[in-house]
Amino acid sequence: MASTDGSPWFYPDRVGAAPGDTISIHASGPGGPCRLIARRIGAEETVCAEYPGIEVATHPIPEHADALGCGWPAAFSFTVREDWPTGYIDLELIDETGSSTHHFLCCRPAAPTTGRALLVLSTNTYHSYNYWGGANSYANVDDLAEGLDPAAARNRAIGKLSRMRPFAQGLLAPPPGAPRLVNLTLRGPGELVIPGDVDWILEHAPSAYDGSAGFLQKWEHRFVAWAEANGYELDFACDHDFEIPGGRLLDDYGTVLLVGHSEYWSKHQRDQLDEFVDGGGNLAIFGGNTAYWKVRWEDDARTLVAHKWKGELDDERWAADDPDSEATHLWSHPAFDRPEAQLTGLSFLYGGYHRLAMCVSRGSGAYTIYRPDHWALEGSDLYYGDLLGAGVPLLGYENDGCPIRFEHGLPHPADGVGIPPDLEIIGIAPAALLEPPDNPYGEIIPPEDPETLAGIAHGRSDAVGIERLNRGHAVMASFERGDGQVFNTGTTEWAHGLAAGDPFVARITSNVLDRFLGRTPQGPPGR
Repeated sequence: MASTDGSPWFYPDRVGAAPGDTISIHASGPGGPCRLIARRIGAEETVCAEYPGIEVATHPIPEHADALGCGWPAAFSFTVREDWPTGYIDLELIDETGSSTHHFLCCRPAAPTTGRALLVLSTNTYHSYNYWGGANSYANVDDLAEGLDPAAARNRAIGKLSRMRPFAQGLLAPPPGAPRLVNLTLRGPGELVIPGDVDWILEHAPSAYDGSAGFLQKWEHRFVAWAEANGYELDFACDHDFEIPGGRLLDDYGTVLLVGHSEYWSKHQRDQLDEFVDGGGNLAIFGGNTAYWKVRWEDDARTLVAHKWKGELDDERWAADDPDSEATHLWSHPAFDRPEAQLTGLSFLYGGYHRLAMCVSRGSGAYTIYRPDHWALEGSDLYYGDLLGAGVPLLGYENDGCPIRFEHGLPHPADGVGIPPDLEIIGIAPAALLEPPDNPYGEIIPPEDPETLAGIAHGRSDAVGIERLNRGHAVMASFERGDGQVFNTGTTEWAHGLAAGDPFVARITSNVLDRFLGRTPQGPPGR
């Protein structure tokens, strides 16, 4: 990731934009003219603009470009036109030889569209996983590629990540056929599980972080393709838009959608979403691991600060006695007194993985339905004890949940950090945050300081507390907060159910969207 040889690498000076905004493209390449293509990607691809004849010179990559940015000069600027549709805009820079790389914009509408939901793209997560330049918030990926011990590579993760650099291409433009981050088949006796398509992985040798973030061919893209094909027009914004000084991103919307992997939230984002729901807004989460890590933007929103579990040690803004602090750590950390479950209803602390590596490696991949009379299941033909999504599978990579107690055959929320007592649980499935301690096959999922996680989630960081992380639940649920409503599927994989054509998943999605948008239900019938 430290060479520009053979490719015209580039980055825009912003990732959130609206019609009328001017975007500067900073680039470096082998020299010669390039062209930039801007494509809006949803159910279909639409070319918004093409800009030929861009002169791109060769510039050095500074040391620590992952943290400090590249500092390349602007090679070209363009203005987002009024006729560009709201949505994810793929930017492709192509040189004379046909070599190209990708970046992106999220185009907001010129004005909110009446009756539409606002889909917020999880761009903070994209940035946190971006390893161009060597490292991301998880590890020094260059060291991993060179065979460094995974634990040592994790210790070399960086807590400050520059937005002013290219993206690792596997995140933004994965090769066709990239496998899902889930065991698609059940593990046989004595078999080691490798997520996804083994032959594809051996052929393409992707980074472990390529499948975990980004839009194209992943969760958000699949959801958008389904929604647009089924008559749901959406407005778009991104996490970064919450950082606009004095901005009020949500004022003109009644429904906000989060899809897939919205893991990293700033205080500005959390403040606006809390206010939105309390004031009567509807929040639909078709994702998992939502709002897990607290982050902030610095340097005019050019540097993402995400120290994660090392926040208390490494973050100069840490102030344990200041609940309004912009220090970084888990949102569930008691110093902030704002666990994410207060807003989302659920937490990754009480969920985990399912059908991933050795975490519930022989699980059904499905929710067991317990409340078939819930409004989200109306007309679905689902009944008590039915499995939802076994053929997809619907559960997998990351799943949110809550502690569970049973009463007369029905699950109820038990005590957990921030878990709403009136949470209405629709379906559950087992999940685990850690691979089994006696796992004979070797570690695939890297643990992130289990002592800290256990201490926050279960009030004890000893072996007993850590063991409890292995006994979580994925949960689909809803609740009311303030004057608003929250529906949470609890799984990153929900959009894969839509892409697979699962009629039950489609019906539930339509029920949620129609209710929140005030539409007459028109979802596909269940079977």
